[in-house]
Amino acid sequence: MSTVTTDIPIVAHRGWTVTQWAGAVIVAAMLGFAILAPMVFPADPLKQNLRHILGGPDATAPFGYDHLGRSLMARLASALRLSLSIAAAAVVSSAALGVSVGVLAAWHGGWVDRTLSLIADSFLALPGLLMVLIILAIVPSTPIAFWIGLSLILWIEYFRLSRAVARRLLVAPGVQASRLLGFGPVYIFRRHLWPELAPMLLTVASFGAATAIMTIAALGFVSVGMRAPTPELGLMMVEILPYYREAPMALMTPVLATFLTLLGLNLIAGGRRA
Repeated sequence: MSTVTTDIPIVAHRGWTVTQWAGAVIVAAMLGFAILAPMVFPADPLKQNLRHILGGPDATAPFGYDHLGRSLMARLASALRLSLSIAAAAVVSSAALGVSVGVLAAWHGGWVDRTLSLIADSFLALPGLLMVLIILAIVPSTPIAFWIGLSLILWIEYFRLSRAVARRLLVAPGVQASRLLGFGPVYIFRRHLWPELAPMLLTVASFGAATAIMTIAALGFVSVGMRAPTPELGLMMVEILPYYREAPMALMTPVLATFLTLLGLNLIAGGRRA
């Protein structure tokens, strides 16, 4: 009697680590601030009041005012909502596309696998920032352009991960038994592939969201992303930078917000147990 062996490792998922929970708390705090701040301190992020130029904190603007007398708290909350919304949309769409195409390539193999892998490699040949800049030049709406451009960048990692995992799992005895019993692709994906993919996708999604937020801020900092007066983290930095001597805390506000958001996402991604 022969014994069937497989090289698929058995991974025990023990839940989140302390590092991941710390990252989740930071991200939740930033998200909570972005949503709740306008309710507690209602202010128009675009409204200017020249009497409060570079003014300090008060009852209506606890973070003070920028160089045009606009509430920094209102602008920061609006900027975080914008960046987090675009990042979340890009992660969801790129994950759906990448996982679907990756599993499809592994399932069919042959010329389908080779063609889809060639398409993914072609996207890798183009620098990510250049991809986003091209989409920004084509699509008139900047948030939608960022969503499309970032999705076209991020889907490749999901594709490569899901393709590699699916190719390994599809030859496992459990999957072969399900096929012989007549179970379809949906059942096989839900029962055999998804439990192995999900923990890995969390890591990729966290890094992807961090990449998206960093890309939006970087292009805003060099004034080729969002346009004024739209509140955006990178754009806020470059607008306040000339006044850092008069109001250093005004400059540190978007810098700290960006740093904490990226830190939280990277802690979620990097704290996974082996």
